[in-house]
Amino acid sequence: MPSSDPHPLLPTLQRIAEALERLAPPPPAHPSLEGADAFVWHPGEHGVPARLAPVARVAAVEIGLLQGVERQKALLLENTLRFAQGLPANNAMLWGARGMGKSSLVKAAHGVANAERPGSLALIEIQREDIRTLPELLNILREDRSGPLRGGRRCLVFCDDLSFEREDQDYKALKSVLDGGIEGRPANVLFYATSNRRHLMPRDMIENERSTAINPGEAVEEKVSLSDRFGLWIGFHNADQPTFFAMVEGYAAALELPIGAEELRRAATEWSVTRGGRSGRVAWQFILDLAGRLGVALPG
Repeated sequence: MPSSDPHPLLPTLQRIAEALERLAPPPPAHPSLEGADAFVWHPGEHGVPARLAPVARVAAVEIGLLQGVERQKALLLENTLRFAQGLPANNAMLWGARGMGKSSLVKAAHGVANAERPGSLALIEIQREDIRTLPELLNILREDRSGPLRGGRRCLVFCDDLSFEREDQDYKALKSVLDGGIEGRPANVLFYATSNRRHLMPRDMIENERSTAINPGEAVEEKVSLSDRFGLWIGFHNADQPTFFAMVEGYAAALELPIGAEELRRAATEWSVTRGGRSGRVAWQFILDLAGRLGVALPG
């Protein structure tokens, strides 16, 4: 009769199998929206899985410190708060002059929404060069169900300084995503972008299409129609002298800088002349320099 004893090599084989299991890397975790209110999107490449890296603290400016953009603040804040409440809202394009607070306003509006409704809104930053991976990101967000609202946590996908160059084809992917394609844009996602260009394309690229295409009108329309996918357009313009003074005075008051109004304006004017322009960024750089000279530390 055949022996019923186990094969003598079986315990050894079992130990080898268990050791191999311990050495094998664990399966990659599915990207999650838990544990933070802001994330940076890192698409998978070269065998590294895609992930949403949590941001412990967003580098944001208090919305009340953003001066000279009152209308822009009202428009974006209303749109963002509606979205955080689960109501319909629009994708938004913030375009125009450099340094006037476009990206600061997006981050500030996100902060206000989460202050009013804690945890309701996740801010997800995507880099310009990763725009082609937007469909992958949206599929992840579509499947997420970690939020308090039915349909998943509300997400603002944000791309700063978005633009496209002559041979760049990523704009076609973005057009499809903004329209939703065959699947439709997830109800829990909005897309916010900032750009110095109103139509996201360089002027010479648009003019070249007009001069070389068989049907110039259709060729140009293909390029500029991308910006039409944004339901909300918010323009930013260069700051005049009163607006620039309002910016530096607002910052100086918030930081309690020990300086008189006349001296502050004189120093701010000199700074703006040396920088060759006036903007919110120039105002903040001036305040940083002034606070250092006055020995005032910025809040942590």
